[in-house]
Amino acid sequence: MLHIVVKYPSTSVAKAESRQRQMQHASNIRRHRGYNWEDTIVKRFNAVDGWSGYRLGSASVSLPDVLALNPATKSAFVIEAKSGTTDRLVVPPAQIERCIDWHHILGPFKQRRVVLAFKFLSKKRIGRAEYGGRKLHEFFKVWDVDTMPIECVCMYDGTTYGRHEDKRVTLKLGDCALPIRKKDAKKRRQDI
Repeated sequence: MLHIVVKYPSTSVAKAESRQRQMQHASNIRRHRGYNWEDTIVKRFNAVDGWSGYRLGSASVSLPDVLALNPATKSAFVIEAKSGTTDRLVVPPAQIERCIDWHHILGPFKQRRVVLAFKFLSKKRIGRAEYGGRKLHEFFKVWDVDTMPIECVCMYDGTTYGRHEDKRVTLKLGDCALPIRKKDAKKRRQDI
């Protein structure tokens, strides 16, 4: 007689697998939010006469998130986009550095800017899988290409600071006047 023994994973193994699935799901949500923000920026540039926006790809190929070009005015924006539900959004120095590299590559364009685009979503994370409401905020900050790339942190109120060698440093980034409209939190879904 053949006996089949079925072994079920122990409770700790099952919990670990469940936790891993939850973390993967959260990672997918964050990635999807980032893609949506990049896509929104591209659509806004494409809606303005003379401008063309391009979503370039992933970090693994050393490209910025968005490139916006206007050949008639010889203007270019190299954009790194961040979105989230926390009170601060962080841009690592490597991502700023690759934007600066592309700023230099676009030398024939006379007006070039490296822009950090921050979107604080209208829901705020208050706990594990818990969210509360708040006003949507968008900030477009100009990075000075002559400044050494360091970790840049943007707060929900639009203030910025840097982190270098585990120390907080002053980093005042100016607002960038883009030829696109910022989204009004009251007009949700009516326009891009």
